[in-house]
Parts: sequence; C-alpha cells; structure tokens
Amino acid sequence: MYRPKTTLEQWRILQAVVDYGGYAQAAAKLNKSQSSLNHAVAKLQGLLNVQLLEVKGRKAFLTEAGEVMLRRSRHLTQDVEELEALADSINQDWEPEITLAVDLAYPRAWLYPVLADFLPQSRGSRIRLLDTVLTGTDDAITEGWADLVIGGGVPRGYLGEAIGEIYFEAVCHPEHPLAQMPFPLDPNELVHHLQLVIKDTSASPQEKQGWLKSELRWTVSQFHTAIDLLCQGIGFCWLPCHEVSALVQQGKLARLSIRNSSFRKHINWLVVPRPDSAGPGTKLLQELILTHRQLQAPNPVNPGLAAEE
Repeated sequence: MYRPKTTLEQWRILQAVVDYGGYAQAAAKLNKSQSSLNHAVAKLQGLLNVQLLEVKGRKAFLTEAGEVMLRRSRHLTQDVEELEALADSINQDWEPEITLAVDLAYPRAWLYPVLADFLPQSRGSRIRLLDTVLTGTDDAITEGWADLVIGGGVPRGYLGEAIGEIYFEAVCHPEHPLAQMPFPLDPNELVHHLQLVIKDTSASPQEKQGWLKSELRWTVSQFHTAIDLLCQGIGFCWLPCHEVSALVQQGKLARLSIRNSSFRKHINWLVVPRPDSAGPGTKLLQELILTHRQLQAPNPVNPGLAAEE
C-alpha cells in the first residue's frame, strides 16, 4: 500500500503562506510560530524534491511548479473537508442548523412561502438566512459556508438549478437632471452623475458586473438606503424592478430610458455547494425551493420546450 510522504497539515500551511502573503501573516492567522511554518514548508519541499516557494525580500512567491502543486493541493484539502462533513451528516439524523445565503436582489416574496412550508417539517432545525451581494454570493458557494445558496450565477465547477428571473432598471428622482434629458439617454451622459451602488458582501470583492463607469459613486449596503437617497434627488441607480415599480407608479421615482440598456435580466440559481454532505433538512428545503420556483423546469425530452403544467 502506498504511504504518502507529505501530510495535509503541510499542504494547509503552504496554502496559508500563499493566501495571506507570507510566513509572518500566515503564522498570525494559524496561531503558530513563523519558524514552525518555515520548517513545515522546507520539509515539504525536501520530501518532494521540488522548490515550491522562493522568497524575495519579505514576501514568498510561488514557483511555476509551486503553482501547479498548490492548485492540486486545494482539491486534496477540500476533498478531505467534504469527506469529514459527509461523516457528520451520516452521524446526525437532522441538521441542528441550516444556512441559506440569498442574493439581496432575489425577491423575498418568493422565499417566504418556502420557509412557511418548511417550518412544520423542520424538526427544530434553525435557519440562518443571510443576505449576500455579487461576489459575496459566489463566496458562499466556493468557500462552502452556506448549505444552500440563491444567487445570480453559478461559479465554475458547480451545478445549479434556475429558479426565477428578475429585471433591473435604472431609476432616479423625477426632477433629477437625467430625467429631464431627451430619451433614450446616451450612456456617456451617466458618467458625469452620481451613481449609487450596492456593496459587494465579499471580503475580496471583484467589480466585474454592472455598469460602473460613473466618475462619482456612493456605496450603500441595502436597496432601501439607495431608494431613500434617490427619493431625495440624490444620484441614479440600477435596482430590481420589484423594489421600485410601486414608487415609479406613484411618481416618486422615474425610469431612465438608456440606449441599449434600459433593462437587465438576471436569472436566479439555486446551488447546493456540498451536495454529497447535504443533510435531510437541507434536501427538504432544496426541494421546497424548487417546488416554488418562478421558472418552469426544462422538458427532459426536449430541453428547448417548457415543461407542461
């Protein structure tokens, strides 16, 4: 039988040194001495006879071989975590707590009937319902800290079920200068006006979605704060139609007709980050969300046709 030369702890230390930017930072995060981390990585390199890191100044950098090995090691440590989580799931009849991460744009009116149906069958399981935004929603999947995730995309390497679609529209106060201009607006006109944006909940946000070219931007954490500012005549913002349609009808906000971009459609997806270790409560909640989905499931015989009701 093959006996590994290396240990999971050595690979975990290597990952920490890279992720936190050096030995000192990793030592602080792992609550270990810097010398023990140096020794662990040096031993790992010696056992493999491969240089994984090279130190330049005070920072450690991956070698070309190190990049390959690190990438593969992440699969290894993740597999072990999932294996242990699976054991926990097998050993417990019902999860004491289920974490559901939901992108802020997903209409809560679609979610509440699901939770109402879940409650009588929940067997006392607690629900942690957490709001996420953009990259923060992806983090809930890739970092595995949520049992179920509803968001606007599916990260690479994961599977998801489409459960609904929402539309975003650009709005401002009816007396805002943008609302006084002839429609459709040239997108370049927006550059010179304050844009309100919703804060990405990720610890490492990536500005890769949406129109973010305005020279002046204010960031808020909730749609309601953005709406309050808009109603004061401050800025413009892309917001979900279900959040602003009543205010538009009341004349408190105005839709902006923008050339080539008046509306944006987003598909909502349900993702189970760790399907192999999902407990019975998580599976039940997943089934209920799919039962209440706002999109028809594709026809299994002809995916191009909507399923018959």
